[in-house]
Amino acid sequence: MRILVANANTTAAITEACAASARAAASAGTEIIAATPDFGPRVISTRVENAIAAHGLLDCLARHAGQVEAAILAVSHDTALEAARQLMPCPVIGMTEAACLTACLLGGRFSVLTLGLATGYEELVARHGLAARCAEVRGIAATPQDTLADPARVQAMLVAAAAEMAARADAIVLAGAVLAGMNRVLQPRVPVPLLDGIACAVRLAEMLVTLGLPKPEAGSFAAPSGRETLGLSAPLAALLAR
Repeated sequence: MRILVANANTTAAITEACAASARAAASAGTEIIAATPDFGPRVISTRVENAIAAHGLLDCLARHAGQVEAAILAVSHDTALEAARQLMPCPVIGMTEAACLTACLLGGRFSVLTLGLATGYEELVARHGLAARCAEVRGIAATPQDTLADPARVQAMLVAAAAEMAARADAIVLAGAVLAGMNRVLQPRVPVPLLDGIACAVRLAEMLVTLGLPKPEAGSFAAPSGRETLGLSAPLAALLAR
C-alpha cells in the first residue's frame, strides 16, 4: 500500500517531520511517499496563505494521482480537503479531521492545542461538525519557526497548556504539521492522550484502502470532468478535464 503525505507548506523540514511520523505509525508493508508543493507559503499562518496553499497542494496531489492508494494532507488547516477529495481517485484524509475523529472515540470531549491564534481551528472543528464535542481550542504564544529553532522551549509550553486543558478534555489534539510526532515526546508528562494527526490519518487511510470502497460517481464529491482551464500544470488540468 502506498500512501502520499502531502504537505501544503513549502518548508522541507515540516514535510520531513510529517513523513517520519507517518512511517512510525504505518503498518508493515505500507510505503509512505512524502511530497511538498513547488510553490506557496513557507508556513501557513493566515487565511490568505491558506488560500494560496490550496492551489499548490492540489497541484502536488495531481502529480501523484493514480500512483498512490491514499493521500494525507499534512497541513493542520486541512487545506483544500473537500476539493482534494473530489479531485483525487483515492481516499484523502486531513490530519486535523483525523485526529479529532479519533479523539471522539476515546471519550466524551476533546480539546485542540496549537501554535498561535486559535480562531482558525475553532472554525475548522465547526466545519467538521464536531464543535459540540470540543471542550476548548487553545493556542500558545509560539510559531512553527520557534518550534524548529527551539523545540525544548515550545515543548515545555505545550506541556504546561495540556496539563491545564486535561481537566476538561478526555484527549487533546496537537494541531500543527510542525508538531508531527511530538506527542510521543510529550505524552509521559500529560495525563490524557495526545493525538498526532499524521499518525491518526495513516491508520485511517490504511483502513479505508483495506475496505475497498468505491469513489462516489454522483453527488458533490464525484470526480470533475470536462472542465476547461487556463495556466494550470498539465497533471492538474488533466484531472479536471478527464
